[in-house]
Amino acid sequence: MISHVIGALKKANLVDRIIVAVTPGTPHTKETARALGVDTIETSGEGYEHDMQQAIRTLGLKDVLIVAADLPFLTPRIVDETVRSYLSTGKPALMVAAPVELYEKSGLEVSYAFDYDGQRLAAVGLNVIDGTRIDEGRLDETVLVIKDRDLIFNVNTQTDLELARQHREQTPSEK
Repeated sequence: MISHVIGALKKANLVDRIIVAVTPGTPHTKETARALGVDTIETSGEGYEHDMQQAIRTLGLKDVLIVAADLPFLTPRIVDETVRSYLSTGKPALMVAAPVELYEKSGLEVSYAFDYDGQRLAAVGLNVIDGTRIDEGRLDETVLVIKDRDLIFNVNTQTDLELARQHREQTPSEK
């Protein structure tokens, strides 16, 4: 799955560098990323958010696209749309989210949902942040609401994987 995500990032027009954050517990991910010609940074493994902050601080990054490695239908188009939206807002952070009803229609469970602009949404695992402001705490954030069913598949369980496979069989390849 990480090979697919890295492939989508490499084909995106608005991504100029790819770095995979790994932990001591993910040696296979590190090997895979390096085999795909991608740099890695080892983080402490204290948790997703902590590790991303650690990587951003250590590397001194500015505008950072943060992508979960388990998005099987991520496309260069979605990546570029996300980055364009972030750049056009002028805000220091952007989260991509989808309506909870899309998850429910696809049989996917939502572990965390929030209300935004009259909608019930769930984050999809795609964010952009101004890394120079990483130590400021909660930043003013834009929420990019997408209704693309492809992006709601974030594979964390065997059930998620099976539902993603079923979706792939029902959907034409790359848009």
